[in-house]
Amino acid sequence: MANVSATPSFLHRSPFEGHTLGARPTREGHVAVHIAASMLAGVTLVSTWPTGLTALTEALSQALGSALPAWTGQTTRTPTGLVMRTGPEEFMIIADQAGSPSAGSVAISPEIGSVTDLSHARSRIHIQGDKCLETLSKLFALDFREAAFPVGQIRLSGHHHVPCTLHRLGACEFDLIVFSTYAFDQLATVLDAAREYGVTLKSTG
Repeated sequence: MANVSATPSFLHRSPFEGHTLGARPTREGHVAVHIAASMLAGVTLVSTWPTGLTALTEALSQALGSALPAWTGQTTRTPTGLVMRTGPEEFMIIADQAGSPSAGSVAISPEIGSVTDLSHARSRIHIQGDKCLETLSKLFALDFREAAFPVGQIRLSGHHHVPCTLHRLGACEFDLIVFSTYAFDQLATVLDAAREYGVTLKSTG
């Protein structure tokens, strides 16, 4: 039986370490993109196969005290964190703070599905600002109109052959969930895409 719970990340060094903080304004002094990068408190991937989906969703819903996202791309906010439906039979759960269980305390048997701790393997780049959409459009082949990509939803995409999950938080505000292995270079690419609009990097913790 696999127990679904967050464990503290063993990655003590931020994958973003080495980037210079501060503003890089345009020649006119404008800064239209604001970026912050950080490790995640806890990430758990729970997956199954079609025959186990009903049992898995029932167990997770009970543990989280909340209904799960019904379709791929939807998210649900729970008392302990955010649940993303990243596939027809797959959920990614992001804990709000270190030490908090990302999916309560529920046992998942091999007949129902699998549980994988990805806390060490995912990081977050937060981007917002008046030129946020123009910056992201340089990197991701997505329709960023709110009718096609509503606030609260996610899209599974990537740039330069590296995967990325985009979570829309507002009209011009996103979280990019990236692989920690590639996080340093992905942040560099986002900063470079935003440079013509003026960009500030506020944190890399």
